[in-house]
Amino acid sequence: MSILVVGSVAYDTIKSPSGSAEKILGGAATYFSLAASYFTDVRIIAVVGAKGGVGASTVAHNLAWAIARDLALDSVVIDLDLAFGTAGLDYNKDPVQGIANAVFSPDRPDTALIERLMAKCTDRLSLLAAPATLERVYDLGEQAFDAIFDTLRMTTPCIVLDVPHQWSGWARRALVSADDILIVAEPDLANLRNAKNMLSMLKAARPNDHAPLYCLNQVGMPKRPEIDAKGFAKTIESKPIACIPFDPKLFGTAANNGQMIAEISARHRTTELFLQIAHQMTGRAEVKKPRGSFLSPILRKLRANKA
Repeated sequence: MSILVVGSVAYDTIKSPSGSAEKILGGAATYFSLAASYFTDVRIIAVVGAKGGVGASTVAHNLAWAIARDLALDSVVIDLDLAFGTAGLDYNKDPVQGIANAVFSPDRPDTALIERLMAKCTDRLSLLAAPATLERVYDLGEQAFDAIFDTLRMTTPCIVLDVPHQWSGWARRALVSADDILIVAEPDLANLRNAKNMLSMLKAARPNDHAPLYCLNQVGMPKRPEIDAKGFAKTIESKPIACIPFDPKLFGTAANNGQMIAEISARHRTTELFLQIAHQMTGRAEVKKPRGSFLSPILRKLRANKA
C-alpha cells in the first residue's frame, strides 16, 4: 500500500541539556513519514561482490528491475561506485546529477533534493547514478551516505545498493546497516574464501537481522575448473539462493544495449532466476496458481450447463 504524505519539510535546530544539533531534518511531513515507515515494509538491499569483476552490479541492477516490474514495488537503485559505476550505462541513462551531488551537498539532503537528483528508469524504478568521473578523489567518511539512506527510507519501499568491492569504513557501514545483503561470487577458490569471510563477519555484526545470502554467478564457463554449488554449500554451511549461468551473448547484448535481461528475453531462464532472487530478498513469496485436477474440465462443463 502506498501512502501520500502532504505537509511541511524543514530544518530544525534542537537544543537540550545534553547538547545541541543544527539543520536536523524536520517538519510535519518528515515526522509523519518516519512514523509511517514503522508500519510499512521498507527494505534496503545491499548487493556486493566477493571479488571484483564477478558481475555484482549486473545482478544488483537486474534484481532492482525485477522488484520494480514484477513485484510492483517502488524502488531506487543507488550506485555507490562513484568513480567507475555502471548503473547509468546498464539502464541507458546519462543524468547530469546523481548520488555525488547529494554526498557533497553542503546541506543535509532532503526529500526534495533527492527527487531532483534521481533519474526515472520506469514508472516504479528510479536511479541515483554515480558520476563515473575521475575529476576528484572519493575519500568518503564512514557516515557519508547515512543521511541519504535515511531520507529515502521515508519515501521508498525498496532501496537497492550497488556496493563496490572495497573494504572501507563507509562500505562496511552500508552493508552492516542494510536490511538484507546479497553477496555475488564466482565458482572459484578465491571467491569461496572471500564469501565465507564476508558472510561470517556480517552475521556477527548483525546478530538480530536477516542472515546475509549469496548467489553464484557466471556458472559453467567452458574450460574453467569450478567449485560447484555443493562445494560452496559444504564450506559456507548454506546453499546459494541461485546459480546464474555463464551466458556471454545474453549478458553482452544487454550491457551493450543498455537493457536488462528481462528486456532482452522475458522468458529466459536467467530472467526467472532474477525474479526468484527478488522474491527471496524482499520476503515476498511467489504466488503459485493451484493446479487443477484431471476432473477440472468436466466440472467446468457441468457448471456451464447449469448456468
